[in-house]
Amino acid sequence: MSVASHFFAPTRLRTASLMAGAALALVLSSVSVDAETLRWARVGDALTLDPHAQNEGPTHTLNHHIYETLVGRAIDGSLVPRLATDWYIDEADDTVWVFEIRQGVTFHEGQQLTAEDVAFSLDRARTTPSGMAALHAAVQEVTTDGDYTVRVRMAGPAPLYVQNLTNTFIMSREWAEQNAVETSQNFAAGEENYAVRNTNGTGPYRMVERDPEVRTVLRVFEDHWDDAPEVTEIIYTPITEAATRVAALLSGEVDLVQDVPVQDIARLEQTDGVRVVRGPENRNIFFSYDMTSEQLASASVDDNPFAKPEVREAMALAIDRDAIRQVVMRGESQPSAAPLPPFVNGWTEEMHAYGAPDQDRARALMAEAGYESGFSVDLHCPNDRYLNDEGICLALVGMLGQIGMDVNLVSQSRTLHFPLIENWETDFYLLGWGVPTFDSQYVFDFLVHSRGGAYGAFNGSRYSNPELDAKIEALATMTDLDARDALIAEIWDEVMEERIFLNVHNQVLAYAMRDGINLAVHPENQPRMTEVSFD
Repeated sequence: MSVASHFFAPTRLRTASLMAGAALALVLSSVSVDAETLRWARVGDALTLDPHAQNEGPTHTLNHHIYETLVGRAIDGSLVPRLATDWYIDEADDTVWVFEIRQGVTFHEGQQLTAEDVAFSLDRARTTPSGMAALHAAVQEVTTDGDYTVRVRMAGPAPLYVQNLTNTFIMSREWAEQNAVETSQNFAAGEENYAVRNTNGTGPYRMVERDPEVRTVLRVFEDHWDDAPEVTEIIYTPITEAATRVAALLSGEVDLVQDVPVQDIARLEQTDGVRVVRGPENRNIFFSYDMTSEQLASASVDDNPFAKPEVREAMALAIDRDAIRQVVMRGESQPSAAPLPPFVNGWTEEMHAYGAPDQDRARALMAEAGYESGFSVDLHCPNDRYLNDEGICLALVGMLGQIGMDVNLVSQSRTLHFPLIENWETDFYLLGWGVPTFDSQYVFDFLVHSRGGAYGAFNGSRYSNPELDAKIEALATMTDLDARDALIAEIWDEVMEERIFLNVHNQVLAYAMRDGINLAVHPENQPRMTEVSFD
C-alpha cells in the first residue's frame, strides 16, 4: 500500500463504538445540569483510581481533582504550594529535604491530614509495584518530626527532588490500612484492590459516582482548605470516537472537550457558541522497539533486525515527519527528532534537527543489514490515548513499507497497550511521554535505564547499559548543576547515537468549550476544573 493511501485511509467505524455513542447520547441528554455543573469529555478514562499505580496522564488528571500533592505545577510551569506550605533543604544536612505540612486539612471521610499520612504516601509511592517508584529512587528514608513536618533523607544531596512531587498523591494512612491497600495496585499484572474504585483524598472534589469508561461524577468538597471553585459538580465522560466527542459539544450535551481532533479544530473555531484554546504540550510522541532480544516474537526472520544499527538508521531515514504533520496532524504538531519536549532541561536544537527522508539510502542500509528482501513485524499502537495516534502509526506503516518492512498494525485501547510495554510483550510500539519534572532525568529513569527495582518501568526497548545506568543514577544527587547538565548532554549523545527512540513530534493541544467558559491549556494536559471561570 502506498504512503498516500495510508495517510488518507478512511476512519474505520466499529459497530460497538457506534452503539456506545448512541447510548452515551441518551445518557448525556438525560442529565439535568445547572450553571455550576461542568460536563467534561475526553478520549479516555483514568486507568485506575489507585493514586500510585500508574504514571499516566489521564489517570493523574482525574486523580488531581480527588487527591492532592505536596506541590503543584502552575500554568507557567512554576511550583506552587499545595499540601506543603514550605519546603527546603536542611541547613545542617544537605541530604535531607524538609516539608512543612499544611494544617487544618481534612480527608473526604473526615480524617485529619498529618505528617504520618505524608510519610506513608511517599513510602507507598516509592515501593514497587508503584508506577511512581522511579521518581523516588534516591530516597533512603522518610520520617516525621511532629505532626506537621516530614523529613526525606536522600542518598546524597538532591537539589531537584521537589520537582518530582507534582504527581505523587497523598493518601490517608488510616484509610489505607482499614482497606488493606498499604501497597499500590500492580496494574500491569491486572491486579485489583479497594483503591482502584474507591477514593478518600483531600482534594477539592469527592467522588460520588463511578462507572469506569462510562461516567464519573465529582462534587465539590465543602470542607476543602482552599477557596471554593466556581465548578461545584463535574460530570466526566470518556468518549472514544472523535466524531461523537465533537458532536456532543456541538449539541450541548457536554461543555468541554479536552482532546479536540486535529481535523475539527478549524471548523470549531468558526462555530458560533464554541471557543477553542490552543497551546503546546509538554509531551513528545515516539516509536521504540526491542533492541536486545535474540529473536523478535512477531517477525518473519529468525533474528532481531532492531538489534542492528543499520536497521534503526534506515527507519530514521524512512520517516517523513513533515508529511505526518501536514497530512495526519493537519499542521497541529511540532516535528522533532528529539525524544523530549523543548520545555525540558537537556533539550537542544541539535537533538531537535531532522533531515529529509532518504528512501534510497534506507533501502541500502536494510540490504547491508541482511534484509534486502525485507521482513515483517507487528507494530502495537494505542487508538484512544494521543492525538491521531492510530493515524500516526498508519503513516509509519506506509513509510516503512517503502524500504521493505511489512508492518502489521495492531491497534487497540491504551488499557491493553500499556501493559504490553510494561510486561515486555511487544516488539515495536508507539508511546507518548510527558516530563512533569521538566528535567531529562525523568526520561532516563523511566525509558532508558535498565529495568529493575524503581527504574525502567516503561523501557520497552529492553536497552541495557550498566555504565549509562550509573550516570543516570548519579544525576539525582549532583549539586553542581553545570556539571549535571554536562552529564545530561553526555547521556543524550549516547541515547541519540544508539537510536533508542524514533521520535515523531511534540503534541500541540486544543481544548474546545462552549462560550462563557474560561480554561487555559495546561502544559501537562492536566486541566484543573478548579481553574474554570464562567463569564
